[in-house]
Formats: sequence, C-alpha cells, structure tokens
Amino acid sequence: MFKKRKNVADIEEGKMLSPKFDKDGLIPVITTDSKTREVLMHGYMNSEALKKTIETKEAYYWSRSRKEVWHKGETSGFIQKVVEIRIDDDQDSVWMSVDIGDGASCHVGYKSCFYRTVPLGKIQDTEKVEMEFKDKKKKFDPKIIYKDKPNPTKI
Repeated sequence: MFKKRKNVADIEEGKMLSPKFDKDGLIPVITTDSKTREVLMHGYMNSEALKKTIETKEAYYWSRSRKEVWHKGETSGFIQKVVEIRIDDDQDSVWMSVDIGDGASCHVGYKSCFYRTVPLGKIQDTEKVEMEFKDKKKKFDPKIIYKDKPNPTKI
C-alpha cells in the first residue's frame, strides 16, 4: 500500500512515506491536541487505518482487543480532526496532531488518556504506588456513551 522500504537513505532523508509496521502489521501513534500540544492518547494503526486517516483527515486506529479498524469518536461523537501527521526518522512511529474541539479522547471520559501522574522517588512497595489524578473532571460519562458497547480495556 505504501512505498517499499529499500534503503536507509530513502527512509531517513527521502520524501516518500515508507512506514515500518511491526510483525503484527501495526505502527504506534502518539496523538496530541493541536492547540495545547497536550498528549491525548497512544494507539496503533495498521496500513488501512493510516490510509483512511490520511484520506479523510479524521483519525482511524487499529483496535488490538477487537481486531478491527475503528473511527475515533464514532460512538462518542468526539471525532479527531487531523491537523498534521508526522513520522519519525526511521518511519516506525507516528505523531498526529488533532483538533477535538472541547471534546475528549479517552474512553474513560477524560480529555486525555494521560490523566494521572506517577510519583517519582524511592519505592518502598511496588504494589502500593499511589497515583495522583491531574484531570478532576470528565468530559462525558462513559456509562451513558458506551452503554451498549463492551469495555475496550481488557485486564
């Protein structure tokens, strides 16, 4: 679907998109808010999701738990409108800048999936590391939005 990877010079310095998908056919994606630069989420794309994202200017990802391409915001209504896509030097990870308006990107209801901080310093007991919530207020109630959908997080 995309240009074949032939040599390091073309991959690192060339103009042609030649993404390196892993053994499962996936490439990691970090998604940030185009206005605040806040990290919203980390996800994966396969070649179909990347192609759809480029063509529609809306974010599509690969769900590793459901084994399918999904349109971000299709259920919640918080569509990620793509402002810019960048790929790193060896084309094995993607950085996507999106506009979510006043919406959210986290299926738990927060704006960002990174809503907690991990304390730094000496750890006495790894089973008792207590995180702090940075986002106090959810943008939506997931029980209402996803009432008919299975929880995407598998334990």
